[in-house]
Amino acid sequence: MRALAWRDAPAVDALTVAHLGDLFDLEIQPEFLLVGTGAGLRQPPRAFVRELEGRGIGVEAMDSRAAARAWGVLRAEDRWIVAALMPLV
Repeated sequence: MRALAWRDAPAVDALTVAHLGDLFDLEIQPEFLLVGTGAGLRQPPRAFVRELEGRGIGVEAMDSRAAARAWGVLRAEDRWIVAALMPLV
């Protein structure tokens, strides 16, 4: 497990898989991606979601606080997930 600062995070509506860098370069593919969209819930672009679903990775969008809480719960259950959390401001 690792955590990295997301420098120059794009706006949620401009998010692409390329923005996530090597997040999916894992030995075991994650079940899904938690997308923390900042202080409020915003939906990522449909093309972004479709691309990940095409790889067998689900996408769950929620505000970043909720995503951080969900991360803790799901990792405690030993679930294979990744997260991209936008800043709150």
